[in-house]
Amino acid sequence: MSDNIVKKVCKELEEFDNWNIVKKRTQITNNDVGFKERDIYWLRLGKNIGSEEYGKGNEYQRPVVIIKKLTSELFFGIPLSSVLKSGSYFYTFSYQDKKGKIRTNCAMILQLKAFDKKRLMGRIGMMQKKDFKNMHEKVRELFIPPL
Repeated sequence: MSDNIVKKVCKELEEFDNWNIVKKRTQITNNDVGFKERDIYWLRLGKNIGSEEYGKGNEYQRPVVIIKKLTSELFFGIPLSSVLKSGSYFYTFSYQDKKGKIRTNCAMILQLKAFDKKRLMGRIGMMQKKDFKNMHEKVRELFIPPL
């Protein structure tokens, strides 16, 4: 193995170790946040495997839109990206954040996942009803194709 490959592998393993520390801290946190469908939150997504989406920064965070509240603790969410993509696996939309700034993000529908509310960090904004409905239809088409 070349030195560059060894360095890359070591850096990846270190990232997993760092995420494990954040994940343990997240697990023992009592997060009493309320959430609802269409909410957009910063979420501790973590360091994941291969092509799975992951979070960035010290908290391994990424914005996520809540698409379905399952229980008071659990929801389906779709990670967001500021890198805009097109196609059936993505939905681009704009929203106003808490500071009044217009943000444009891409919902990565193919990364839809169930999350515990312990991962939620802070509310950023809310998706508009029209965009939520349009994105919801793309989710349905991807996961429940017509017969």
